[in-house]
Amino acid sequence: MGKQILVDLSHPFGRGNPLWPSNGDFHIDRVQHMPMHYRLLQTFNDFHMHNSTHADSPSHVIPEGAFTHELPLENYYGEAICLDIPKGKWELITPEEIEEAAAKIEGGLKEGDWVCICTGMHKRWGENDDYFAYSPGLSIDAAKFLVEKKVKGVALDMQALDHILYTYAAQHGPGPYVPRIVEEYRKQFGHDPLEDFPEWEPCHDILLRNNVMGIENLGGDIEKVKGQRFMFCAFPLRWYMGDGTIVRAVAFIDEDKINKDVPDRVYKYGVY
Repeated sequence: MGKQILVDLSHPFGRGNPLWPSNGDFHIDRVQHMPMHYRLLQTFNDFHMHNSTHADSPSHVIPEGAFTHELPLENYYGEAICLDIPKGKWELITPEEIEEAAAKIEGGLKEGDWVCICTGMHKRWGENDDYFAYSPGLSIDAAKFLVEKKVKGVALDMQALDHILYTYAAQHGPGPYVPRIVEEYRKQFGHDPLEDFPEWEPCHDILLRNNVMGIENLGGDIEKVKGQRFMFCAFPLRWYMGDGTIVRAVAFIDEDKINKDVPDRVYKYGVY
């Protein structure tokens, strides 16, 4: 058995990080700075917790659902597997693909597991159409399958727990926030995306209503742990009445098991 190491599965956050289509930017002010105060003190304004790598709480989508401060720390910690399920533009993840990918991992898919899914979208994290407008996502059947398997949580390297066309970036709720993807879908398929994606964020509802945790925008060095079993933690801020929280997602894994041919991710300002 090799040395146990920590592998970061998080994107950074801060001013300039990629924003979901409806999110406004947040601002960081330096209220104290070195030349005058010999101290650095920053304040966050207009801060949005559904930014970068974060966990949704049930209250985000379910009336009278649990708030962040009410969820036990155990919800954010446990054994995990990282499934390698490559996906492209507007594709859906199916139960069969989850089963097939899990069968390749030691122990398979077990009750109480965290299920991390690596589609390859984390490589495109940035303010671009590939990551946001063309995002793949869980199918409704896949979300139901994960609930039936009694997993503890689902963490995805994509923009949301739901396919982008199930969100108000398209034709749901106050949308469309990105009308060009509706037009593009009509041209490609000859009908509105609403015909194929009629529900508003169904996977959010299915997972969170059944006490399955959900983490969006997984990233960092996720490719180093895909196809592996490890201990996972993504601890939250203890935000009172919070609907979600930024998390630092981390894998704790035997050094001999990581995929060593994967280079470390290098971040530029706000993006990879």
